[in-house]
Amino acid sequence: MSAVFGRAALRQVAGARSFSSSPAPQATLRELEMRIKSVGNIGKITKSMKMVAASRLARAQNSMKYAKAYGAANNAVFEQSEAAKSEAKVEKILYIVTSSDRGLCGGIHSSVAKAAKKDIEQGEGVGKEVTIVALGDKPKQQLVRGSVGNDVALSFNQIGRAVPTFNDALAIADKIESEGINFDKIKVVYNKFVTVISYEAAFIEIYSNKALAASPSFAAYEVEGDELSGDLASFSMANAIYAGLVEGYASEISARRNAMENASKNAEEMISKLQMSFNRMRQAAITNELVDIITGASAL
Repeated sequence: MSAVFGRAALRQVAGARSFSSSPAPQATLRELEMRIKSVGNIGKITKSMKMVAASRLARAQNSMKYAKAYGAANNAVFEQSEAAKSEAKVEKILYIVTSSDRGLCGGIHSSVAKAAKKDIEQGEGVGKEVTIVALGDKPKQQLVRGSVGNDVALSFNQIGRAVPTFNDALAIADKIESEGINFDKIKVVYNKFVTVISYEAAFIEIYSNKALAASPSFAAYEVEGDELSGDLASFSMANAIYAGLVEGYASEISARRNAMENASKNAEEMISKLQMSFNRMRQAAITNELVDIITGASAL
């Protein structure tokens, strides 16, 4: 009987041990050495990208100063003409979400995409016929995957490779008009450059030629026909696109510089931790070898 109870107890102990979790295997010295080298190479790449972004930031900021004049001119036109007080109803809104095709710059792309979605679902776009034009592959991907994906009618790529020019904005505006997209109002969503380390999503509002022609101050000039208001509205759209692209480009370069700086710091911290682990394991291996040598010598 005692033998039976003994075998049962052994089975219970064996079963308990089979369910125990084994400790995770530690990395070897060779694996730690390879890890340190790989993290070091990544750190070199991020430092190089940071230096490149820093060198391009001054040129981007300089271009942004000139581009802001275009946005200020647009604001002056619509403010002095009092287009917002026009009798024309705003039933169709065109959102032009400006960003780029490039990554490794933090949340610069999600910033404009979230701002556009919020304005469409909770702001001025509620109850209106909405059309979206995406400038850049990154904002297009986020908008298409979201709840407003069906509203994306047109997209452009090859954005953000260099400082945007007014000819680029003019070509985009011409393409939008050639597609026959109807709108009563345009809202250009872009990243506003606040400081070197911060940015925020902002809007540039443009009214259609109908709203401009029906505005109180514009009608006082007694201009015959819609040619002048149409040309002015088209030129204002190109101006706003240009201002949004250039300021968004400066924000992106600044964000990429900050992201690469943070990545370089993280790489340095990771290397120091891995180096400490490597030194401890190496010291333990040397100590074990010394213990074996001393033990063998004592046995002899």
